[in-house]
Amino acid sequence: MRLRSSLIEVNDLVAGGHDAMFDLMDRAYVNVQREQFEADLAAKKWVIQVHDQLTDCLAGFSTQAVLQVEVDGQPVRALFSGDTVVDPQHWGDIALAHEWGRLAMSLIERHAEQPLYWFLTSKGFRTYKYLPLFFREWYPNVNAPTPERECAVIDALARQVAPHCYDETSQIIRATPGKEHVRATLADPGNRPRADRHVRHFISRNPGYQLGDELCCVAPLSKANFTAAALRVIYPAASVPLAG
Repeated sequence: MRLRSSLIEVNDLVAGGHDAMFDLMDRAYVNVQREQFEADLAAKKWVIQVHDQLTDCLAGFSTQAVLQVEVDGQPVRALFSGDTVVDPQHWGDIALAHEWGRLAMSLIERHAEQPLYWFLTSKGFRTYKYLPLFFREWYPNVNAPTPERECAVIDALARQVAPHCYDETSQIIRATPGKEHVRATLADPGNRPRADRHVRHFISRNPGYQLGDELCCVAPLSKANFTAAALRVIYPAASVPLAG
């Protein structure tokens, strides 16, 4: 890994941290508004940051929060990943995914008594691709219809996150006029849909992604649901604990 990762509570961000994160967002997205960026950040508990070990420059970040909703009378928790961006020159580095995995594992251990999910609202195919890479079971999934239970979980979480923009029929958070969206040069999948069924499925489920529409996705968060590839990212250069 060329990048080093850290998990920081939002309230503990150092001076200038907000500016560096906003600048990175502004380079990757169109229509980024500082006021909205700050509001979204304030609603999160943690920020995963990755810095270039050679220059110490911020190379990426992802905001995180734990949500709690009620589904069929039972409490459900979810780790919610919000604004996420990595400088294109560092695509492929596992540092951010490694730190996210460590956070997920800590929550799995802390909330073993309650159903726990990862909730992802995906504006682009690159974030969606983390689902088949990291999980054995996730939704929406090209291989299987979304079960009724997971549909209800998605609906409950999306209504909490975006009550006025959530389209329950498509399970998409619709972009409002002027909503930020990934710059065309970064959002373009190129020839990937021809060879990658997961990219094809994302585009078919979220045809308005280039305008900022967000596909709502969930994956059960448990050690048993992580793939072997995910465990290698979470525990690099170490013996991988048995999933269970």
